[in-house]
Amino acid sequence: MADEDYGGKVVWFVAGIAIGATIALLYAPASGEVTRRRIAKQTQRGRDAVAESGREMLERGKEMYERGRKLAEDAAEMFERGRKIVEGTAANLKG
Repeated sequence: MADEDYGGKVVWFVAGIAIGATIALLYAPASGEVTRRRIAKQTQRGRDAVAESGREMLERGKEMYERGRKLAEDAAEMFERGRKIVEGTAANLKG
């Protein structure tokens, strides 16, 4: 459950950094052109960070899917083995 919450926290953390940096740039003593360039640069950094965290979350999702699929396959196999044992036991009791 903690793993599920991690991705959301990362996104909000990155968004907070971007917002804080933007506010700091707006109040910094620089010309409008310089400030706009800085904002554009920070925005691009924020986009890159969000994209990277999205890729990481996608990879984690794929890994979790594969683990879940493997668990389901193992459970189906164990169920089938159990069914055969019960059928064999029932046949032995009849015969």
